[in-house]
Amino acid sequence: MSEIYKEPLIDLAGGRIRCRRCQAMSKRSRLQCKKPALNGKRVCQIHGGKSCGPKTPQGKQRIADAKTVHGRDSRAEREQASANSSYMRELEDVAWVLKMMTGTRTRGRKPKDYQPIRTPEDARLWCLLNANGLRGKVKF
Repeated sequence: MSEIYKEPLIDLAGGRIRCRRCQAMSKRSRLQCKKPALNGKRVCQIHGGKSCGPKTPQGKQRIADAKTVHGRDSRAEREQASANSSYMRELEDVAWVLKMMTGTRTRGRKPKDYQPIRTPEDARLWCLLNANGLRGKVKF
């Protein structure tokens, strides 16, 4: 993928004023914004140049608590999804090690804190711990 060139400066008022250009890029057209950036900022007011973020500790904590990705799920939901994904990956490992599955393995990125199960002894131990509710408290 080639590097996209961004114009650093823009001429306004028929070339009499020269200032920094907004560095925001359009997702659809891949064109740079044509507005001037705010003083001391990289982007214009439309693209967030006026935002200064929370100042008080309470405001910073509120933002940290409300942090979401794409506005669809919370941090707790993402952590639960990661734990579920890790559980399913471990379950698949156990099935493969004990030769209960054939075919292709699950593709993609491994979940956070995922520990592969490679030996039949580890698979049996995982099954025992899972049956007794101790899974996740013991690392392999």
